[in-house]
Amino acid sequence: MTANILFAAGEAQWRVYEAPLRRALARAGVTATLATDLAPAEVDYIVYAPGSAVQDFTPFTRARAVLNLWAGVEKIVGNPTLRIPLARMVDHGLTRGMVEWVTGHVLRHHLGMDTHILHQDGVWRPDVPPLAPDRRVSVLGLGALGSECARMLSHLGFPVTGWSRSPKEIGTLRCLSGEDGLRTALAQADILVLLLPLTPETENLLDAARLATLPSGAVILNPGRGPLIDDAALLAALDSGALGHATLDVFREEPLPPEHPFWAHPRVTVTPHIASETRPETAAQVIAENIRRGEAGEPLLHLVDRDAGY
Repeated sequence: MTANILFAAGEAQWRVYEAPLRRALARAGVTATLATDLAPAEVDYIVYAPGSAVQDFTPFTRARAVLNLWAGVEKIVGNPTLRIPLARMVDHGLTRGMVEWVTGHVLRHHLGMDTHILHQDGVWRPDVPPLAPDRRVSVLGLGALGSECARMLSHLGFPVTGWSRSPKEIGTLRCLSGEDGLRTALAQADILVLLLPLTPETENLLDAARLATLPSGAVILNPGRGPLIDDAALLAALDSGALGHATLDVFREEPLPPEHPFWAHPRVTVTPHIASETRPETAAQVIAENIRRGEAGEPLLHLVDRDAGY
């Protein structure tokens, strides 16, 4: 039997993903029709990305699952017409990219690299940074990305505290949850990494009150979602010197407008949503495996909890 797969992620993505998807489906042993223009009533699986022209899922009467190309699902999870399983992207290429970005920027701030890069002015500054065991790191969000970043930082010797909305156990990692746990994670974060999903409960999680909980001079890294932070509160904390720096990869509006104050702020580093990107070759393998599972009657991977929002 042939599985009919609708690629509903836009023309630009189709040009990038078509060949990897066809290769991955063949390797997975899935016989499939993969196209961008299938009749809705004939579709078995929908490969999806935010911004797709498909917003009403009602006509897809025989579809078994929507397979999201990105890790974030906040733009689709609340769609009232979507009543079939939704799988988010958990891809080892995406995870590896996030681990590298987070580790690189934690080390950058830990070692004070900016001081030496930005001040090649002939002044000898022999300030020696502490060793990793003396620099506390907290990671908010312990999903696939957050847990791997926390493990890597712990392996490098940083004392890492992880926090998630629901209790987690990850090896020997210190894992906290709940409001008391959040206060503790913030209060002990010389470097704070945000890797939470965006939900109504996490929007503006870092408001003025919670930012004030961080140690003086703390650094924030946000490769998660822009609206996790109250922008005005963040700028105020940076202006006052309460926070040392913010390295931001995600924003409420993207691309970040040229006039936005983040661009010119001396204590802000902007990176253009590059911390982790879905890689077509590895993401295609995840999509193909889920379709193989669906055709074989096996449980799908990485299903979204609609109540939790991720």
